[in-house]
Parts: sequence; C-alpha cells; structure tokens
Amino acid sequence: MKIFDAHCDVLSKLLENPELDFVSGQAGLDVTLERMLSSGIGVQNFAVYLPQRWSGEFKYVLESIDLFHERILTLPQMQFIRTKSELQHCLSGDRIGALLSLEGVDALHGNFAYLRILYHLGVRTVGITWNRANWAADGVLEPRKGGFTAAGMELIKECNRLGLIMDVSHLSEKGFWELIEASRAPVIASHSNACAISPRLRNLSDDQIGSLVQTGGVMGITFVPPFVSSEQTVSIDQILLHIDHVCALGGKHNIGFGSDFDGIQEWIVGLEHAGHYEQLVNLLLKHYREEDVELFVYGNWYRFYMEHLPDD
Repeated sequence: MKIFDAHCDVLSKLLENPELDFVSGQAGLDVTLERMLSSGIGVQNFAVYLPQRWSGEFKYVLESIDLFHERILTLPQMQFIRTKSELQHCLSGDRIGALLSLEGVDALHGNFAYLRILYHLGVRTVGITWNRANWAADGVLEPRKGGFTAAGMELIKECNRLGLIMDVSHLSEKGFWELIEASRAPVIASHSNACAISPRLRNLSDDQIGSLVQTGGVMGITFVPPFVSSEQTVSIDQILLHIDHVCALGGKHNIGFGSDFDGIQEWIVGLEHAGHYEQLVNLLLKHYREEDVELFVYGNWYRFYMEHLPDD
C-alpha cells in the first residue's frame, strides 16, 4: 500500500547542515531515502521552510530548491512531480514522487514575480504563514489574531491565477475563514489535527474541518505529539482518535497524512521516523476497511492533487 505524505522539513535541515546524508544517514534526519523505500512512501511533499534568522531572504528559498534538485532529485529512485502526468507516472511506476511546497511567504516580500519564479521552479503548494505574522497574513500564534492584509488578498488572487494550492496549516483562524471566502479553489491543511481531540491553536476546529469537507479540501493528520494528545507520552494508536473525529464530521474523503517529520523535536512512540509508516498502516488495517485505509494513506491526497495540479 503506497503512502502519500503531505509535509516534511528535510530541506530545512539540509539547508542548516549540508553534511546530513539523505540517502541512508540515520543521524539527524527522520526522512531518508532508505526509510521511504522500506515503508512504501509513494509521494513525499518537501517543504521549503526557512529558520527565523533567514526567513526574510529569498536567496535561501532558492538555495533550498537547489538542495532539492541536487540532493534529492538526482537520486534515480526519485521523480519530480509538477504535473498530473508526472503524478500518474509515479502511481504506475516504482519511483518515489517528490512534490515541492513553500511554508510561509515571508521571503517573497509581496513581490509576485518571486511567486511566479517559484511556480516555474516547480513549487505547487504555498503555506501562507508559519506561526507568526508576515506581510500577507497573521499566523496562528500572532497575539492580535488578525487575518489577511491587502497584499495578502492579492496573493490569494495570484495563487488562484497560477493554480498554486494554498495551505492553511499555521494560518490564524480569521485568516482561514478569509481564505475560504476569497479563494476560487479548495485549500488544504497539510499538517493539522482536530482541536476537539487535542485543543491546540495549530489544530482545526470542527467548523474549520467541516468547511474543508464542504469545499473539497484535504487535511493531513500530523505526527507532532502535542497536536495528537496532551499526554506526556503519545502512542501511535492515539492518531486514530483524530481520524475517527474527522470521519464523524463527514470527512472520510478529506483525510490524509502530513507527518511534519524533520520539523519536530519529539516523536510519537512507534512512529519515530518515516521508516515506521508501515506500523501505522498495519494499525489502521486493524480498525478500518482496507479501501478506507487506502483513502487515508494515499487516495485522498492523490485525488486532490490530480484535480489541482496543472495538466502539463
């Protein structure tokens, strides 16, 4: 059973420490080629996320994309996904698909030429903010709890025009609702859980989840322990509570996974790195029908991206 993971931060770690070994290195990376191959990951979305000290510098966005090409896409087991046909090819072939996303538009500084350059370089998903505010919108931890700026509303229009998928993970709740109202296309939450199960600001309320369901979006259940449970030690089976909750809200066709591997400093017991994905799949198969598990681990994300990636 193939796996589609909607978010990891490998590129951020490689940017900070180029000596890390993406192929087989066990120290320092949660996601490696060997671990993806062993667990059956069919598509991995690689996020461009800049540490705070570099967040405003576009050159580091470009350096991250260069790392993506030089350290990941040069491997014969990997295939870049920019179009529907490339995604289809991954499904029928034996290579791992690699999507490219931007997490936080800080470094664009409202310059939409930068946005278009990223689209031409293969970025297909744009997360508006990280936790703090930027020129476009407030993040979920910004104390003033604002939404989009005027420039941010123009960003929505340009993303719609280009066909870039917008990601609400880390966006303020007010920004979430403004984006739902303003966007002509469905949006995603690449790595967010259900607030009703674990009441964290980064998780989504039932109303937000319901809106994603109604508009055709997808949310990626994430493996950040505090977003799964408030307990000190979080076990893999507690992820099922979030899946059950989203399904109860009508979201069986709107659930995926977005691990946030390499963006976390603590891990779920039994799900410490990408090589353990198989354990999650086996657990899911004990509790859900196989056809539903296929939707959760691959099918829902695959359908969404097939609907919203460019044709060629």
